Amino acid sequence: MHLGNIARARGVRLLSLGDIDSTNEEARRLIESGERGPLWIVASRQTKGRGRLGREWISPAGNFYASFVFSDFPEVRAAPELGFVTGVAAIRALRAATGQDRFQVKWPNDLLFDGGKLGGILLECVNASPLPTAIIGVGVNIAHAPDGLPYPARALSELGPAASVESFFEKFSDALSDVIALWRNGEDFARIRTEWLASASALGEEIRVALPSETIEGRFETIDLTGRLVLDTADGRRAIEAGDVLLGPRKAEGARA
Repeated sequence: MHLGNIARARGVRLLSLGDIDSTNEEARRLIESGERGPLWIVASRQTKGRGRLGREWISPAGNFYASFVFSDFPEVRAAPELGFVTGVAAIRALRAATGQDRFQVKWPNDLLFDGGKLGGILLECVNASPLPTAIIGVGVNIAHAPDGLPYPARALSELGPAASVESFFEKFSDALSDVIALWRNGEDFARIRTEWLASASALGEEIRVALPSETIEGRFETIDLTGRLVLDTADGRRAIEAGDVLLGPRKAEGARA
């Protein structure tokens, strides 16, 4: 496993591991010991991988599991924007690694390949001293797509043997370094937002968003300048900070990623 040349030139480091409980948990342990990044932690397999809201992330060998430790931003309020920064970088890397343009982002944290879930991003922020520190967890199905899920899943191996964890990571580490530089510690989120929207799944379409107490229906209009999902509903425009976007027919309403 190797970092890309851009990432190395910008002082990014790499910790490559075998089996581990979770790369995000390892990142948290390292932060507690004083690590502030920029550091990639990459594992060949996770025994207790997790996604949003503590959901299990199935983690067989052959897929990509990593966390990026990053503290070079001035305020905690800017940290949520890193999820969109990472999504943009992942799309750039996937296209560069495959030569294909069949990848999209789904609000707030999913990566799609031909409409099926290819990966996800789990962003956590640790209020470490002296700087807040972000943990950006990323999982991508390279060799295997999990079976038995309530939603379609895809893997890069469907494109042929050229897809590999190593080639994806090298391009991804460079892409994330580039997009973080573009983001400029939160000052240029508007540019990130524009690129994210250009790859957004279901933009302009009718979708449903599951919240803890209700499911909202409306047209996916945009994301606002803070990353909230903006829906045009029968009751007017509504901005949503967190929820599960549900695509496809109503029978798939339980298919939350």
